[in-house]
Amino acid sequence: MSRLLTPELEALIGSEAVYSSDEPLGRASIRYFARAIGDANPIYTDRAAARAAGYADVIAPPTLVCETNQYIDRPRDEDGYIGHMWDIEVPGTRLIRGGNEYEFHQPVYATDCINAHWRISDITERVSSGGSAMLFVVSEARYTNQHGELLAVNRETNIYQELADA
Repeated sequence: MSRLLTPELEALIGSEAVYSSDEPLGRASIRYFARAIGDANPIYTDRAAARAAGYADVIAPPTLVCETNQYIDRPRDEDGYIGHMWDIEVPGTRLIRGGNEYEFHQPVYATDCINAHWRISDITERVSSGGSAMLFVVSEARYTNQHGELLAVNRETNIYQELADA
């Protein structure tokens, strides 16, 4: 018998959210992100280095395309986060980030306008070795540019773990 997986939560499978940037990513965003993650690779900041590496111009560090907070239109949450969230409430649980799997299909350039198409692909319940119920919410985001070309895919797992006192 499910303790956490309700018919209402199960009905969320297939839910979608779409976010689109109104403007190109920009060279400054690429440079700032590379600095923020501590990656000094010159292909992110220097055109000549990027061209020498076989790119038409500087490219973005791979995970920048997956940062929807740069073009999402929603208010910050109570922790100050502004990126994509499903806002799923599961009473008596704590949310744990279960991880991400990324596929990168082509470089992202400063001139690219990013579109993110999120979809909940699965919700399942399991029991931990300690006997607590855990709800696994798996979603997939497909990122494309203004030409509809696939840039990256992000598979994300969030785990709602039952609290001991619930």
